[in-house]
Amino acid sequence: MQTISYLYLIGEWIIRLILIPFIAWRLRPPVALAWIAVISFQPFLGIVGYSLFGDPRLPRKRIAEHARRRKRLQLDIWPMIKNYCVEPPEAEQDASTHLLSVQLGEMPAVRGNSFTLLNDTQEVIERLIEDIDRADCTLHMLFYIWRDDETGQRVTDAVLRARQRGVTCRLLLDAVGSRSFLKNQMARLRAAGVDVHIVLPVNLFRRRFHRIDMRNHRKLVVIDGRLAYTGSQNIVDADYGTKKLVWYDLMMRLQGPIVTQLQSMFMTDWYAETDEKLNPIECFPTPQESGSYILELIPSGPTYRTENLHRLIVAKIYEARQQVMITTPYFIPDDSLLQAIEVARLRGVRIILVLPEHSDQILVSTAQRSYYEQLLEYGAEVYLFQPGLLHSKTLTIDDRFALVGTSNMDVRSFKLNLEMNLILFDPEPIRTVQQQQEAYLAQSRRLYAAEWSKRGMMQEAREAVARLLAPLL
Repeated sequence: MQTISYLYLIGEWIIRLILIPFIAWRLRPPVALAWIAVISFQPFLGIVGYSLFGDPRLPRKRIAEHARRRKRLQLDIWPMIKNYCVEPPEAEQDASTHLLSVQLGEMPAVRGNSFTLLNDTQEVIERLIEDIDRADCTLHMLFYIWRDDETGQRVTDAVLRARQRGVTCRLLLDAVGSRSFLKNQMARLRAAGVDVHIVLPVNLFRRRFHRIDMRNHRKLVVIDGRLAYTGSQNIVDADYGTKKLVWYDLMMRLQGPIVTQLQSMFMTDWYAETDEKLNPIECFPTPQESGSYILELIPSGPTYRTENLHRLIVAKIYEARQQVMITTPYFIPDDSLLQAIEVARLRGVRIILVLPEHSDQILVSTAQRSYYEQLLEYGAEVYLFQPGLLHSKTLTIDDRFALVGTSNMDVRSFKLNLEMNLILFDPEPIRTVQQQQEAYLAQSRRLYAAEWSKRGMMQEAREAVARLLAPLL
Protein backbone atom coordinates (compact mmCIF):
# COMPACT_ATOMS: atom_id res chain seq x y z
CA MET A 1 0.00 0.00 0.00
CA GLN A 2 2.85 2.38 0.86
CA THR A 3 4.51 1.63 -2.50
CA ILE A 4 1.28 2.52 -4.31
CA SER A 5 1.10 5.80 -2.39
CA TYR A 6 4.68 6.65 -3.37
CA LEU A 7 3.99 5.82 -7.01
CA TYR A 8 0.83 7.95 -6.94
CA LEU A 9 2.76 10.86 -5.45
CA ILE A 10 5.57 10.50 -8.01
CA GLY A 11 2.97 10.37 -10.79
CA GLU A 12 1.38 13.60 -9.55
CA TRP A 13 4.71 15.42 -9.58
CA ILE A 14 5.65 14.09 -13.01
CA ILE A 15 2.36 15.44 -14.36
CA ARG A 16 2.94 18.81 -12.70
CA LEU A 17 6.54 19.12 -13.88
CA ILE A 18 5.73 18.22 -17.49
CA LEU A 19 2.27 19.67 -18.03
CA ILE A 20 2.56 23.01 -16.22
CA PRO A 21 5.48 24.33 -18.35
CA PHE A 22 3.79 23.00 -21.49
CA ILE A 23 0.53 24.80 -20.65
CA ALA A 24 2.37 28.01 -19.77
CA TRP A 25 4.01 27.91 -23.21
CA ARG A 26 0.93 26.80 -25.14
CA LEU A 27 -1.92 28.91 -23.73
CA ARG A 28 -2.56 32.55 -22.97
CA PRO A 29 -1.92 33.62 -19.36
CA PRO A 30 -5.54 33.76 -18.03
CA VAL A 31 -6.37 30.34 -19.46
CA ALA A 32 -2.99 28.90 -18.50
CA LEU A 33 -3.40 30.05 -14.89
CA ALA A 34 -6.81 28.39 -14.64
CA TRP A 35 -5.45 25.08 -15.92
CA ILE A 36 -2.33 25.33 -13.74
CA ALA A 37 -4.57 25.78 -10.69
CA VAL A 38 -6.53 22.64 -11.57
CA ILE A 39 -3.39 20.59 -12.28
CA SER A 40 -1.66 21.79 -9.13
CA PHE A 41 -4.49 20.54 -6.91
CA GLN A 42 -5.65 17.51 -8.92
CA PRO A 43 -2.92 16.42 -11.38
CA PHE A 44 -4.61 13.26 -12.66
CA LEU A 45 -7.97 14.97 -13.07
CA GLY A 46 -6.18 17.91 -14.67
CA ILE A 47 -4.36 15.88 -17.32
CA VAL A 48 -7.61 14.14 -18.34
CA GLY A 49 -9.45 17.46 -18.42
CA TYR A 50 -6.75 19.17 -20.43
CA SER A 51 -6.58 16.36 -22.98
CA LEU A 52 -10.33 16.74 -23.59
CA PHE A 53 -10.93 20.46 -23.11
CA GLY A 54 -7.56 22.15 -22.92
CA ASP A 55 -6.35 23.51 -26.23
CA PRO A 56 -8.73 25.76 -28.20
CA ARG A 57 -6.50 25.89 -31.26
CA LEU A 58 -6.56 23.64 -34.28
CA PRO A 59 -3.43 22.27 -35.93
CA ARG A 60 -2.05 24.65 -38.55
CA LYS A 61 -2.58 22.10 -41.30
CA ARG A 62 -6.29 21.86 -40.50
CA ILE A 63 -6.67 25.65 -40.43
CA ALA A 64 -4.90 25.86 -43.78
CA GLU A 65 -7.17 23.17 -45.23
CA HIS A 66 -10.29 25.03 -44.10
CA ALA A 67 -8.89 28.22 -45.64
CA ARG A 68 -8.31 26.46 -48.97
CA ARG A 69 -11.85 25.12 -49.00
CA ARG A 70 -13.31 28.55 -48.23
CA LYS A 71 -11.24 30.01 -51.05
CA ARG A 72 -12.62 27.49 -53.54
CA LEU A 73 -16.18 28.35 -52.59
CA GLN A 74 -15.47 32.10 -52.70
CA LEU A 75 -14.19 31.70 -56.25
CA ASP A 76 -17.52 30.07 -57.11
CA ILE A 77 -19.61 32.94 -55.79
CA TRP A 78 -17.37 35.87 -56.77
CA PRO A 79 -18.72 36.22 -60.35
CA MET A 80 -22.24 36.38 -58.90
CA ILE A 81 -21.71 38.96 -56.16
CA LYS A 82 -18.91 41.14 -57.54
CA ASN A 83 -21.36 43.69 -58.96
CA TYR A 84 -22.99 44.03 -55.53
CA CYS A 85 -19.81 44.48 -53.48
CA VAL A 86 -19.44 47.94 -51.98
CA GLU A 87 -16.32 50.04 -51.82
CA PRO A 88 -15.00 51.26 -48.45
CA PRO A 89 -16.91 54.37 -47.30
CA GLU A 90 -15.32 57.78 -47.60
CA ALA A 91 -15.23 58.38 -43.83
CA GLU A 92 -11.84 57.23 -42.57
CA GLN A 93 -13.27 55.60 -39.43
CA ASP A 94 -15.86 53.58 -41.35
CA ALA A 95 -13.32 52.68 -44.04
CA SER A 96 -10.97 51.17 -41.47
CA THR A 97 -13.79 49.08 -40.00
CA HIS A 98 -14.79 47.91 -43.46
CA LEU A 99 -11.22 46.83 -44.19
CA LEU A 100 -10.90 45.08 -40.83
CA SER A 101 -14.13 43.09 -41.17
CA VAL A 102 -13.26 41.99 -44.72
CA GLN A 103 -9.78 40.90 -43.64
CA LEU A 104 -11.17 38.94 -40.69
CA GLY A 105 -14.26 37.32 -42.18
CA GLU A 106 -13.05 37.05 -45.79
CA MET A 107 -16.48 38.24 -46.98
CA PRO A 108 -17.12 41.62 -48.67
CA ALA A 109 -20.08 43.81 -47.77
CA VAL A 110 -22.86 43.61 -50.37
CA ARG A 111 -25.69 45.99 -51.26
CA GLY A 112 -29.21 45.35 -52.49
CA ASN A 113 -30.57 43.48 -49.48
CA SER A 114 -33.74 43.56 -47.42
CA PHE A 115 -34.54 41.95 -44.10
CA THR A 116 -37.19 41.62 -41.43
CA LEU A 117 -36.25 41.50 -37.76
CA LEU A 118 -38.34 38.88 -35.95
CA ASN A 119 -38.51 38.92 -32.15
CA ASP A 120 -41.36 36.47 -31.52
CA THR A 121 -40.39 32.80 -31.31
CA GLN A 122 -43.73 31.53 -32.54
CA GLU A 123 -43.82 33.99 -35.45
CA VAL A 124 -40.37 32.83 -36.54
CA ILE A 125 -41.50 29.22 -36.63
CA GLU A 126 -44.75 30.04 -38.46
CA ARG A 127 -42.98 32.09 -41.14
CA LEU A 128 -40.20 29.53 -41.47
CA ILE A 129 -42.69 26.72 -42.05
CA GLU A 130 -44.55 28.84 -44.62
CA ASP A 131 -41.30 29.52 -46.47
CA ILE A 132 -40.26 25.86 -46.36
CA ASP A 133 -43.65 24.93 -47.79
CA ARG A 134 -42.91 27.24 -50.74
CA ALA A 135 -39.43 25.80 -51.41
CA ASP A 136 -38.91 24.66 -55.01
CA CYS A 137 -35.31 23.48 -55.35
CA THR A 138 -33.10 23.33 -52.26
CA LEU A 139 -33.51 23.56 -48.50
CA HIS A 140 -30.39 23.91 -46.36
CA MET A 141 -30.61 24.06 -42.56
CA LEU A 142 -27.82 24.32 -39.99
CA PHE A 143 -28.64 24.41 -36.27
CA TYR A 144 -26.93 23.94 -32.94
CA ILE A 145 -30.12 22.79 -31.19
CA TRP A 146 -33.01 20.96 -32.84
CA ARG A 147 -35.25 19.39 -30.23
CA ASP A 148 -37.71 16.55 -30.63
CA ASP A 149 -40.53 18.65 -29.14
CA GLU A 150 -43.66 20.22 -30.64
CA THR A 151 -41.72 22.93 -32.47
CA GLY A 152 -39.11 20.47 -33.69
CA GLN A 153 -41.79 18.09 -34.95
CA ARG A 154 -43.62 20.85 -36.85
CA VAL A 155 -40.46 21.96 -38.63
CA THR A 156 -39.47 18.34 -39.29
CA ASP A 157 -42.85 17.71 -40.89
CA ALA A 158 -42.35 20.77 -43.11
CA VAL A 159 -38.94 19.43 -44.19
CA LEU A 160 -40.49 16.06 -45.02
CA ARG A 161 -43.24 17.75 -47.04
CA ALA A 162 -40.58 19.62 -49.00
CA ARG A 163 -38.72 16.40 -49.69
CA GLN A 164 -41.94 14.76 -50.92
CA ARG A 165 -42.27 17.61 -53.44
CA GLY A 166 -38.80 16.80 -54.78
CA VAL A 167 -36.88 19.52 -52.95
CA THR A 168 -33.26 18.61 -52.14
CA CYS A 169 -33.07 18.86 -48.34
CA ARG A 170 -29.78 19.00 -46.45
CA LEU A 171 -29.51 19.29 -42.66
CA LEU A 172 -26.42 19.90 -40.52
CA LEU A 173 -27.11 19.40 -36.80
CA ASP A 174 -24.64 19.69 -33.95
CA ALA A 175 -23.86 16.38 -32.25
CA VAL A 176 -24.28 17.76 -28.73
CA GLY A 177 -26.99 20.40 -29.07
CA SER A 178 -29.25 18.15 -31.19
CA ARG A 179 -28.31 14.83 -29.61
CA SER A 180 -31.80 13.59 -28.66
CA PHE A 181 -33.35 14.70 -31.96
CA LEU A 182 -30.68 12.92 -33.97
CA LYS A 183 -31.19 9.78 -31.94
CA ASN A 184 -34.97 9.80 -32.43
CA GLN A 185 -35.48 11.32 -35.89
CA MET A 186 -32.36 10.99 -38.05
CA ALA A 187 -33.29 7.53 -39.37
CA ARG A 188 -36.78 8.73 -40.27
CA LEU A 189 -35.43 11.75 -42.14
CA ARG A 190 -32.81 9.75 -44.02
CA ALA A 191 -35.38 7.13 -44.98
CA ALA A 192 -37.43 9.92 -46.56
CA GLY A 193 -34.43 11.11 -48.58
CA VAL A 194 -33.35 14.03 -46.39
CA ASP A 195 -29.56 14.29 -46.29
CA VAL A 196 -28.77 14.66 -42.56
CA HIS A 197 -25.25 14.93 -41.18
CA ILE A 198 -24.02 15.15 -37.61
CA VAL A 199 -21.75 18.14 -37.00
CA LEU A 200 -18.63 17.57 -34.89
CA PRO A 201 -19.48 14.07 -33.62
CA VAL A 202 -18.11 13.37 -30.15
CA ASN A 203 -15.53 10.61 -30.17
CA LEU A 204 -12.88 10.50 -27.45
CA PHE A 205 -10.47 8.49 -29.57
CA ARG A 206 -11.00 9.96 -33.06
CA ARG A 207 -11.20 13.69 -32.56
CA ARG A 208 -11.00 16.04 -35.52
CA PHE A 209 -10.62 18.95 -33.10
CA HIS A 210 -8.38 19.20 -30.04
CA ARG A 211 -11.33 19.85 -27.73
CA ILE A 212 -14.47 17.75 -27.69
CA ASP A 213 -16.52 20.75 -26.52
CA MET A 214 -15.89 22.79 -29.68
CA ARG A 215 -19.36 23.13 -31.15
CA ASN A 216 -21.06 24.53 -34.22
CA HIS A 217 -23.26 27.22 -32.67
CA ARG A 218 -24.56 28.60 -35.98
CA LYS A 219 -28.26 28.89 -36.88
CA LEU A 220 -28.98 29.17 -40.58
CA VAL A 221 -31.70 28.35 -43.09
CA VAL A 222 -31.27 28.95 -46.83
CA ILE A 223 -34.23 28.26 -49.12
CA ASP A 224 -33.69 28.00 -52.89
CA GLY A 225 -30.57 30.15 -52.53
CA ARG A 226 -32.80 33.26 -52.38
CA LEU A 227 -34.20 33.45 -48.85
CA ALA A 228 -32.39 32.98 -45.55
CA TYR A 229 -32.87 33.04 -41.79
CA THR A 230 -30.17 33.54 -39.18
CA GLY A 231 -29.93 34.79 -35.61
CA SER A 232 -30.12 33.41 -32.09
CA GLN A 233 -33.12 31.08 -32.26
CA ASN A 234 -32.87 27.30 -32.35
CA ILE A 235 -35.54 24.81 -33.46
CA VAL A 236 -37.05 24.28 -30.03
CA ASP A 237 -40.03 25.34 -27.92
CA ALA A 238 -39.61 28.81 -26.41
CA ASP A 239 -39.31 27.41 -22.87
CA TYR A 240 -36.73 24.77 -23.90
CA GLY A 241 -38.82 22.19 -22.08
CA THR A 242 -38.39 23.84 -18.67
CA LYS A 243 -41.95 25.24 -18.35
CA LYS A 244 -40.37 27.95 -16.20
CA LEU A 245 -37.94 30.06 -18.21
CA VAL A 246 -39.02 31.44 -21.59
CA TRP A 247 -36.22 32.35 -24.01
CA TYR A 248 -36.35 35.62 -25.95
CA ASP A 249 -34.63 35.38 -29.33
CA LEU A 250 -34.03 37.52 -32.38
CA MET A 251 -33.91 36.31 -35.98
CA MET A 252 -33.40 37.96 -39.35
CA ARG A 253 -35.32 36.93 -42.47
CA LEU A 254 -33.16 38.02 -45.40
CA GLN A 255 -33.32 38.43 -49.16
CA GLY A 256 -30.80 39.78 -51.64
CA PRO A 257 -27.14 39.08 -52.48
CA ILE A 258 -26.33 38.46 -48.79
CA VAL A 259 -28.17 35.13 -49.19
CA THR A 260 -25.47 34.01 -51.62
CA GLN A 261 -22.87 34.55 -48.89
CA LEU A 262 -25.03 32.72 -46.35
CA GLN A 263 -25.40 29.83 -48.79
CA SER A 264 -21.62 29.80 -49.13
CA MET A 265 -21.37 29.61 -45.32
CA PHE A 266 -23.60 26.53 -45.28
CA MET A 267 -21.63 24.95 -48.11
CA THR A 268 -18.38 25.57 -46.24
CA ASP A 269 -19.67 23.71 -43.19
CA TRP A 270 -21.12 20.96 -45.39
CA TYR A 271 -17.76 20.60 -47.13
CA ALA A 272 -16.00 20.37 -43.76
CA GLU A 273 -18.31 17.67 -42.40
CA THR A 274 -18.88 15.54 -45.50
CA ASP A 275 -15.92 16.26 -47.83
CA GLU A 276 -18.58 16.90 -50.49
CA LYS A 277 -18.31 20.11 -52.51
CA LEU A 278 -21.87 20.94 -53.50
CA ASN A 279 -22.73 21.89 -57.06
CA PRO A 280 -22.61 25.71 -57.31
CA ILE A 281 -25.06 25.72 -60.24
CA GLU A 282 -27.65 24.03 -58.01
CA CYS A 283 -26.97 26.17 -54.94
CA PHE A 284 -26.25 29.63 -56.35
CA PRO A 285 -29.02 31.14 -58.47
CA THR A 286 -28.21 34.58 -59.88
CA PRO A 287 -28.55 37.07 -56.99
CA GLN A 288 -31.36 39.59 -57.24
CA GLU A 289 -31.60 42.94 -55.50
CA SER A 290 -34.35 42.91 -52.91
CA GLY A 291 -33.75 46.25 -51.22
CA SER A 292 -31.11 48.87 -50.62
CA TYR A 293 -29.38 47.76 -47.42
CA ILE A 294 -25.68 46.96 -47.15
CA LEU A 295 -24.93 43.83 -45.12
CA GLU A 296 -21.79 41.84 -44.39
CA LEU A 297 -21.36 38.33 -43.07
CA ILE A 298 -18.57 37.76 -40.55
CA PRO A 299 -18.10 34.08 -39.70
CA SER A 300 -15.81 33.10 -36.84
CA GLY A 301 -14.44 30.07 -35.07
CA PRO A 302 -11.32 27.95 -34.54
CA THR A 303 -11.07 27.28 -38.28
CA TYR A 304 -9.82 30.86 -38.71
CA ARG A 305 -6.35 32.05 -37.83
CA THR A 306 -7.59 34.70 -35.41
CA GLU A 307 -10.61 35.43 -33.22
CA ASN A 308 -12.56 37.31 -35.87
CA LEU A 309 -15.54 38.58 -33.92
CA HIS A 310 -13.57 39.45 -30.80
CA ARG A 311 -11.11 41.55 -32.80
CA LEU A 312 -13.91 43.40 -34.55
CA ILE A 313 -15.92 44.13 -31.39
CA VAL A 314 -12.92 45.43 -29.46
CA ALA A 315 -11.91 47.65 -32.38
CA LYS A 316 -15.43 49.06 -32.72
CA ILE A 317 -15.74 49.84 -29.00
CA TYR A 318 -12.50 51.81 -29.18
CA GLU A 319 -14.03 53.79 -32.07
CA ALA A 320 -17.32 54.51 -30.26
CA ARG A 321 -18.22 58.17 -29.76
CA GLN A 322 -21.57 58.31 -27.96
CA GLN A 323 -23.02 54.92 -27.01
CA VAL A 324 -22.41 51.17 -27.00
CA MET A 325 -25.35 48.86 -26.26
CA ILE A 326 -24.99 45.10 -25.88
CA THR A 327 -27.61 42.40 -25.37
CA THR A 328 -26.34 38.90 -24.68
CA PRO A 329 -27.33 35.90 -22.54
CA TYR A 330 -23.75 35.23 -21.44
CA PHE A 331 -21.20 37.96 -20.74
CA ILE A 332 -17.76 36.68 -19.76
CA PRO A 333 -15.25 39.17 -21.18
CA ASP A 334 -11.50 38.83 -21.38
CA ASP A 335 -9.11 41.58 -20.30
CA SER A 336 -8.94 43.23 -23.72
CA LEU A 337 -12.73 43.60 -23.96
CA LEU A 338 -12.94 44.93 -20.40
CA GLN A 339 -10.17 47.41 -21.16
CA ALA A 340 -11.99 48.60 -24.28
CA ILE A 341 -15.12 49.22 -22.18
CA GLU A 342 -13.11 51.04 -19.52
CA VAL A 343 -11.38 53.28 -22.07
CA ALA A 344 -14.70 54.03 -23.77
CA ARG A 345 -16.17 55.14 -20.45
CA LEU A 346 -13.15 57.36 -19.76
CA ARG A 347 -13.85 59.02 -23.11
CA GLY A 348 -17.43 59.69 -22.07
CA VAL A 349 -19.08 56.93 -24.10
CA ARG A 350 -22.28 55.53 -22.60
CA ILE A 351 -22.00 51.75 -22.13
CA ILE A 352 -25.26 49.80 -21.70
CA LEU A 353 -25.40 46.06 -21.10
CA VAL A 354 -28.75 44.26 -21.08
CA LEU A 355 -28.29 40.81 -19.56
CA PRO A 356 -30.73 38.18 -18.26
CA GLU A 357 -31.41 38.18 -14.53
CA HIS A 358 -32.27 34.47 -14.74
CA SER A 359 -30.02 32.01 -16.54
CA ASP A 360 -30.04 28.36 -17.55
CA GLN A 361 -26.37 27.83 -16.63
CA ILE A 362 -25.50 28.31 -12.96
CA LEU A 363 -21.70 28.30 -13.25
CA VAL A 364 -21.66 30.62 -16.27
CA SER A 365 -24.13 33.06 -14.69
CA THR A 366 -22.10 33.09 -11.46
CA ALA A 367 -18.94 33.90 -13.43
CA GLN A 368 -20.86 36.59 -15.31
CA ARG A 369 -21.99 38.25 -12.07
CA SER A 370 -18.37 38.43 -10.93
CA TYR A 371 -17.84 41.19 -13.54
CA TYR A 372 -20.75 43.39 -12.45
CA GLU A 373 -18.81 45.23 -9.74
CA GLN A 374 -15.99 46.06 -12.14
CA LEU A 375 -18.40 47.22 -14.85
CA LEU A 376 -20.32 49.40 -12.40
CA GLU A 377 -17.06 50.95 -11.18
CA TYR A 378 -16.28 51.90 -14.78
CA GLY A 379 -19.64 53.64 -14.97
CA ALA A 380 -21.25 51.12 -17.31
CA GLU A 381 -25.02 50.68 -17.00
CA VAL A 382 -26.06 47.11 -16.26
CA TYR A 383 -29.71 46.18 -16.82
CA LEU A 384 -31.19 42.81 -15.87
CA PHE A 385 -33.92 41.49 -18.18
CA GLN A 386 -36.97 40.32 -16.20
CA PRO A 387 -39.48 38.32 -18.32
CA GLY A 388 -37.20 35.36 -19.05
CA LEU A 389 -33.85 34.41 -20.52
CA LEU A 390 -32.73 37.09 -22.96
CA HIS A 391 -31.04 35.02 -25.66
CA SER A 392 -30.80 37.76 -28.30
CA LYS A 393 -27.23 38.62 -29.33
CA THR A 394 -26.91 42.22 -30.55
CA LEU A 395 -24.42 45.07 -30.51
CA THR A 396 -24.97 48.66 -31.63
CA ILE A 397 -22.39 51.43 -31.60
CA ASP A 398 -23.58 55.00 -32.04
CA ASP A 399 -25.76 55.14 -35.15
CA ARG A 400 -23.01 53.75 -37.39
CA PHE A 401 -22.75 50.04 -36.67
CA ALA A 402 -24.93 47.09 -35.63
CA LEU A 403 -24.24 43.40 -35.21
CA VAL A 404 -26.84 40.63 -35.03
CA GLY A 405 -26.12 36.93 -34.97
CA THR A 406 -25.33 33.79 -33.02
CA SER A 407 -22.36 34.82 -30.85
CA ASN A 408 -22.46 35.42 -27.12
CA MET A 409 -20.06 37.82 -25.45
CA ASP A 410 -17.96 35.12 -23.84
CA VAL A 411 -14.78 33.15 -24.29
CA ARG A 412 -16.59 30.16 -25.75
CA SER A 413 -18.16 32.14 -28.60
CA PHE A 414 -15.00 34.13 -29.27
CA LYS A 415 -12.53 31.23 -29.26
CA LEU A 416 -14.22 27.82 -29.35
CA ASN A 417 -17.51 27.79 -31.21
CA LEU A 418 -18.23 28.16 -34.90
CA GLU A 419 -20.35 31.32 -35.09
CA MET A 420 -21.81 33.70 -37.66
CA ASN A 421 -22.95 37.31 -37.40
CA LEU A 422 -24.21 40.00 -39.75
CA ILE A 423 -22.96 43.58 -39.80
CA LEU A 424 -25.48 46.33 -40.57
CA PHE A 425 -24.22 49.65 -41.94
CA ASP A 426 -27.25 51.74 -42.94
CA PRO A 427 -28.97 54.15 -40.50
CA GLU A 428 -32.48 52.71 -40.88
CA PRO A 429 -31.67 49.05 -40.10
CA ILE A 430 -29.30 50.12 -37.31
CA ARG A 431 -32.16 52.11 -35.80
CA THR A 432 -34.40 49.03 -36.10
CA VAL A 433 -31.94 47.00 -34.03
CA GLN A 434 -31.62 49.84 -31.50
CA GLN A 435 -35.40 49.96 -31.11
CA GLN A 436 -35.41 46.25 -30.32
CA GLN A 437 -32.64 46.78 -27.77
CA GLU A 438 -34.65 49.60 -26.20
CA ALA A 439 -37.66 47.27 -25.99
CA TYR A 440 -35.52 44.82 -24.02
CA LEU A 441 -34.27 47.70 -21.89
CA ALA A 442 -37.85 48.70 -21.03
CA GLN A 443 -38.42 45.19 -19.63
CA SER A 444 -35.29 45.27 -17.48
CA ARG A 445 -34.34 46.70 -14.12
CA ARG A 446 -31.17 48.67 -13.63
CA LEU A 447 -28.55 47.27 -11.27
CA TYR A 448 -26.90 49.90 -9.08
CA ALA A 449 -23.57 49.66 -7.28
CA ALA A 450 -25.20 50.28 -3.88
CA GLU A 451 -27.48 47.28 -4.33
CA TRP A 452 -24.73 45.03 -5.68
CA SER A 453 -22.36 45.84 -2.82
CA LYS A 454 -24.85 44.35 -0.33
CA ARG A 455 -24.62 40.80 -1.63
CA GLY A 456 -23.26 38.33 0.90
CA MET A 457 -19.71 37.09 1.35
CA MET A 458 -20.66 33.57 0.29
CA GLN A 459 -22.02 34.92 -2.98
CA GLU A 460 -18.81 36.88 -3.54
CA ALA A 461 -16.77 33.75 -2.82
CA ARG A 462 -18.78 31.72 -5.34
CA GLU A 463 -18.29 34.46 -7.92
CA ALA A 464 -14.54 34.53 -7.27
CA VAL A 465 -14.23 30.78 -7.83
CA ALA A 466 -16.39 30.91 -10.95
CA ARG A 467 -14.33 33.80 -12.30
CA LEU A 468 -11.17 31.78 -11.82
CA LEU A 469 -12.72 29.13 -14.04
CA ALA A 470 -14.12 31.68 -16.52
CA PRO A 471 -11.34 31.12 -19.11
CA LEU A 472 -12.34 27.44 -19.21
CA LEU A 473 -16.07 28.06 -19.68
